[in-house]
Amino acid sequence: MHNTRFPELDTPSVIVDLDVAEANIDRFQAYCDQHGLALRPHIKTHKLPGVAQYQIGKGAIGITCQKISEAEAMIADGISDILITYNILGEAKTKRLRALADRVNLRVVADNSEVARGLSRAFADAPDPLPVLVECNTGADRCGVANPEQAQDLAAEIDALPGLRFAGLMTYPPSGRAPEVLDWLQNAKTLIEGNGMTVDTISSGGSPDMWTAHEMPLATEYRIGTYVYNDRSLVARGTCGWTDCALTVLVTVVSVPSDHHAVIDAGSKVLTSDLIGLDGYGHVLDRDDLTVDQLSEEHGRIRSAGAINLSVGDRLRIVPNHACVVSNMLDHVELVRGDKAIGPTPVVARGQVW
Repeated sequence: MHNTRFPELDTPSVIVDLDVAEANIDRFQAYCDQHGLALRPHIKTHKLPGVAQYQIGKGAIGITCQKISEAEAMIADGISDILITYNILGEAKTKRLRALADRVNLRVVADNSEVARGLSRAFADAPDPLPVLVECNTGADRCGVANPEQAQDLAAEIDALPGLRFAGLMTYPPSGRAPEVLDWLQNAKTLIEGNGMTVDTISSGGSPDMWTAHEMPLATEYRIGTYVYNDRSLVARGTCGWTDCALTVLVTVVSVPSDHHAVIDAGSKVLTSDLIGLDGYGHVLDRDDLTVDQLSEEHGRIRSAGAINLSVGDRLRIVPNHACVVSNMLDHVELVRGDKAIGPTPVVARGQVW
């Protein structure tokens, strides 16, 4: 089953269909507009300033970044409103953060006093205080203060520190538990307001719950990343379909050692070893009978319960489990529109993890 699309592209190639990506952006922006929710997309999925500009042009209020270097890479294209959702520690980083704040409308988060005090040392003499959101653990058990009382205490500490201003609450909520998240955040908001402060922003997010974001009406903004491309994990959750997946990996069959398995030229360095609760490492489009069951660094093994029906030289397109990681694997992605290849574009924020 030789895939004749994009014969000019070498493999493995990461392909981004701009028609599909733009449709994904348009559709969710319309949802947010309908529900009066400000959209702040996370650029960790695409890492492309051009795509971020498209998101903002359609109505996004700004972008979310995870690291300072990601933000530094994105502002070169004129993006001016950024939330960094990661504890920032150390003088080297806070010095860069201070320089970044001189160039853009910047907000950050903290979930502990050490981070807050470090931010204060860097911004104590700044002309304007740095807005800081308290990160809250509402059940996902990653970062975040453990309960609403701790959120109140940290908010008060932030607001009292030189160079800082308490700006609200931020959470990455557990999927499917909107009532619990709403209760947690409402309690925190009530406590903080009772202490004489205002909670201007409540930032929530997550692609798995994107179509039920309105069920957490306390949120003032929604952060979302994977929706721009979608991937196998979101198809498995019922969030989207295969035709909504803008990022695919074009591969070539390099060996067919048996009737039941073949080997492709993309391994963990392209497809990622992330499982995210799934079996196998991607979905082969148009071949539901195939499973990418094993990866080494440069090889991927494909198996079939029946005859493999592949030949050396066949080309396949695979929807990866986790598109965000794949974006960070290669220096460039190949942009296409439908069956028309546009050309490569550099992944500007690739590898920016500092």
